[in-house]
Amino acid sequence: MKKVAVGLAVAVLCAAIACAPEKTSLPRGDASDELDAAWGECINLFEHGLSEPQQLHSMMVVKDGKVVKEGWFNGAGPDIPHVLYSVSKSFTATAVGFALSEGKLSLDDHVIDFFPGLLPDTVSENLSKMKVRHLLTMTCGHATDPSGRIVPKELMLNRKVNELDFDMRQAFLAWPVDYDPDEAFFCYNSLGTYMLSAIVQTVTGLTVLDYLMPRLFEPLGIERPQWDESREGINLGGWGLFLKTEDMAKFGLLFLQDGIWNGKLVLPEEWVKEASSVQVETAQTGWSVVRDWTYGYGFQMWRSRHGFRADGMFGQFILVLPEKNSVIVLTADINETQKELDYVWQTIYPAL
Repeated sequence: MKKVAVGLAVAVLCAAIACAPEKTSLPRGDASDELDAAWGECINLFEHGLSEPQQLHSMMVVKDGKVVKEGWFNGAGPDIPHVLYSVSKSFTATAVGFALSEGKLSLDDHVIDFFPGLLPDTVSENLSKMKVRHLLTMTCGHATDPSGRIVPKELMLNRKVNELDFDMRQAFLAWPVDYDPDEAFFCYNSLGTYMLSAIVQTVTGLTVLDYLMPRLFEPLGIERPQWDESREGINLGGWGLFLKTEDMAKFGLLFLQDGIWNGKLVLPEEWVKEASSVQVETAQTGWSVVRDWTYGYGFQMWRSRHGFRADGMFGQFILVLPEKNSVIVLTADINETQKELDYVWQTIYPAL
């Protein structure tokens, strides 16, 4: 795992709070004829290339800071918040970035130090070595993802995690840590992101949602975000956030612009760079070299064949494409997510 020292300025907080936008909507622009044709081709692929009942719900293309193409399908709409699933993780990591900039925590802080009353009777050496950076890069030391075995998937999907009769933090800390986190491989871990949410709440006294309101959501004009909580009142972190398509585009545009919004610094540029860079390799034996999950992982963001992305189950994507000065957002109910990305790479991307 790549070691990264992230130096962030406390002054960013003042800039973030003062950065209220004049408009809540992104400016609109005209698409090129080439992009218009590519859009139609892409929509046709979604309509005829996927097996039933998979559906595209929305797609938005931002080019040079302006929305140039947008559409909603199959009952979705521009004012209807959409479930983000694991795209939520990128927002949780952003809260960690702000907490770092304010000196409230460090990437090298040990996870057990935040939860002294929730630790197992015997703390293993590997658990004691787990740090905030390991949670961010999903290199916690677990042999397999404990999330689905600790929290039944149907409770995640049905928004009933708050009905669990145990503390997810305690269950995570009690789960065997098989490897030294400093030497561990990438292992996807949604509960690890829940622990990041819990850590932010521990050091700030605010849920991730409330903490991000003046620092991220309000400056970007993202109104009334919704984020599900556990029974302990902690935002789920790894999932559970609901936003509109344009809200997702704003988040992607903030990263495309290196943390600048309306000419003001909202998010530290160094954090943007490190979060979107490869911190751990993800290629696995037997995966095709064109799979978009083999290009590496940053701080709760994936690298892609092109650019980088926030990525959620069933086809929720924020694709950030610096080389095209563009952002593409998709919401969907699609299982064939590699095919979904392939459609975009084949049609929309070359036309930008």
